[in-house]
Amino acid sequence: MLDSVKIARRQSEIRQQIAGLAGKEKPDENELRQMEALDTEYRQNETRYRAALIAEDTERREAGEELETRSDREWSELVSAFEMRQVALNLDEGRALSGRTAEVVEELRGAGGYRGVPVPWAALETRAGETVAAGTPNPLSTRPIIDRLFPDSVAARMGAQMIGIESGLTEWPVVTSAVTAGWQATETGNVGGPTVYATTDKAMAPNNTLGIQMKITRKAMKQSGAALEDAVRRDMNGAISQALDAAIFLGSGSSGQPLGVIAGAATYGITSTAVGAAATWAAFRAAVVSFMTGNAAASPDAVNLLIRPEVWAKMDGSLITSTAVSEWDRMLGNIPAKNIAMTANALAAPTGSPSACTALLTTASGGVAPIFVGLWGAVDLIRDPFSDAQSGGLRLTALATADVTVARAVQLQVLTGVQVA
Repeated sequence: MLDSVKIARRQSEIRQQIAGLAGKEKPDENELRQMEALDTEYRQNETRYRAALIAEDTERREAGEELETRSDREWSELVSAFEMRQVALNLDEGRALSGRTAEVVEELRGAGGYRGVPVPWAALETRAGETVAAGTPNPLSTRPIIDRLFPDSVAARMGAQMIGIESGLTEWPVVTSAVTAGWQATETGNVGGPTVYATTDKAMAPNNTLGIQMKITRKAMKQSGAALEDAVRRDMNGAISQALDAAIFLGSGSSGQPLGVIAGAATYGITSTAVGAAATWAAFRAAVVSFMTGNAAASPDAVNLLIRPEVWAKMDGSLITSTAVSEWDRMLGNIPAKNIAMTANALAAPTGSPSACTALLTTASGGVAPIFVGLWGAVDLIRDPFSDAQSGGLRLTALATADVTVARAVQLQVLTGVQVA
């Protein structure tokens, strides 16, 4: 029982005793002393009651904060113990799931329908310490702390926000209007008129499903033991991460692919600037300036840059006349190296003569990510019992549903014709 409740009950008892004593016309000396003692205790309890309330209020706040995060923390602890090996054996041999793996699967099945065994996205996180010899996972590999999901993903480095969606359509209202201010020109004049507060809904729909297939031989199932889950997780992580990165930026919007940021720049309203010149800091600086003049970025170090390795090679080899400073050095002096992502997967290869490619600049404005990536439910892992039945192998198909949208077009800019030849 709380101390404040105990004190409040005692105060009620004291009031009843004092009321009974005060009703006597001629109390004796003992009753007078008793009333004085009760009065002293009552006043002391008032101070104790206030102190108890203050202490309990702090405890309530701390408990409330703990309750707010407890469910997420408990789920993370469950997923951290999720074993891909159990899933593989369940699909291959029909072995029952057990422990935390079974709990996670039951939770996911309750949230949505799956043909196979649902695998949470967080379970695809790569874990350090895996050892691979001759293409077969080492049974002695360890399982230390899990890293965050797709830590080397190009989309993550460019500020894309991964959002988990249970089911159905999801949209975010993004402010697209600008509030204007105006000074009162005369003593009796009016200030600037009201501006409409407008928002645009950015919707994502579960229309795009990514699928990967994995083939696990019978020997690997029997020889690798518990380390098999590290190999499955690593391969699934790499395949999904690579496919998502390519789709987020280069997705055609057809043939089952979501509409990528670069491929759909015109649809999203993203500014596309034709450089038509060699890759230099001046070419990228112009795009950074447009971010800053449009109030999308406050400084160059708030801008993320996505380029191909050929751009780095060109700029690093281009020295400023009569100096040992390259164009790449000039860029690093303004845009931190951690803000620059180089990829040959998320950007198309250079083409034309002279050879040129595309680059992308993004920035987070007002805490809003430039790109939203929706991931529906969990990865649906399905077994194919027929394709490899003769060899006793296990073929798995992993299905993941995802979509892409842009928050505000002013937070992105595409540069085309960046020459690297």
